[in-house]
Amino acid sequence: MQARSWRFGLATAALLALTACASQKPVLYPNATLQQRGEAAGQQAIEACMRRADAAGLDYSHGDVARRTAESGAIGGAGGAVGGAIYGSATRGAIAGAAGGATAGLIRGMFDRNDPAPVYRGYVNRCLAEQGYEPIGWE
Repeated sequence: MQARSWRFGLATAALLALTACASQKPVLYPNATLQQRGEAAGQQAIEACMRRADAAGLDYSHGDVARRTAESGAIGGAGGAVGGAIYGSATRGAIAGAAGGATAGLIRGMFDRNDPAPVYRGYVNRCLAEQGYEPIGWE
């Protein structure tokens, strides 16, 4: 019974992680271009502009999750070393603190909003505007 609840918890965590990592996309104002070409054409234009941004080497996420994981690991390691030194083993404390801090940073990063980097968003918005679409925001 315990193995089943452990697997259920792991599956739930994986599902939450995938949901949290979903990318945002532009929302188009229903101007004359969108009305004339249709919603499907607007979605295709969004996908094409996002592919162009990727091909141009722009990073959607600006690496925040990896940076926060490393920061939290370093902070946890330092705190763990101090605690370990007080209780007898700075090395063991540093290792435990770094592992706990990195895990906390990763989990926190997974649940942060997944907003696109400003340059990536600007590139996609301009690409859409050049085609006659009017992006009004991202969600």
